[in-house]
Amino acid sequence: MRRPTCPTCEKLVDIAANPHRPFCCERCQLIDLGRWFDEGFSIPIEGEEDKQLDPDADYSDSED
Repeated sequence: MRRPTCPTCEKLVDIAANPHRPFCCERCQLIDLGRWFDEGFSIPIEGEEDKQLDPDADYSDSED
């Protein structure tokens, strides 16, 4: 059976004895978490387009 590798550093990982699985250590786990927080990784949403607001438009609800 082939041992898996850490998604961050690609070292071989012993899954059974590792509390940080699928990562090799806490450091690699935190690096991965940081990438998610910095939006280095993202999950695409099907059917949603990037909605950009027009900076010159008036989006107020007031009826003057």
